[in-house]
Amino acid sequence: MIWPIYFDVARSRREGRMVPLHDAIHDPTLDAVISAATKSGLKPEIEREKRHPKTWHQVEAAGRILVPKNGPKSAVLKRIAIFLREKGKKKSQ
Repeated sequence: MIWPIYFDVARSRREGRMVPLHDAIHDPTLDAVISAATKSGLKPEIEREKRHPKTWHQVEAAGRILVPKNGPKSAVLKRIAIFLREKGKKKSQ
């Protein structure tokens, strides 16, 4: 189970971020996470109506993806974060 909040540079670890700050991005969207997961070789199952328990009241923060478990979750998050950062760099150029 992977939520976009895991990659949000504006969140603290306590608020739900699960990647280091240097791997996080500003305003991660569900669509960006889906795209990054697909590019990293994962086959995400999308659940747009779900909300992260810490942000259940925020409509704009809705959605999560499910990916097959193949290794530690931290390694899967790192793979997705690499593609998210690349997409962010392309936008700023």
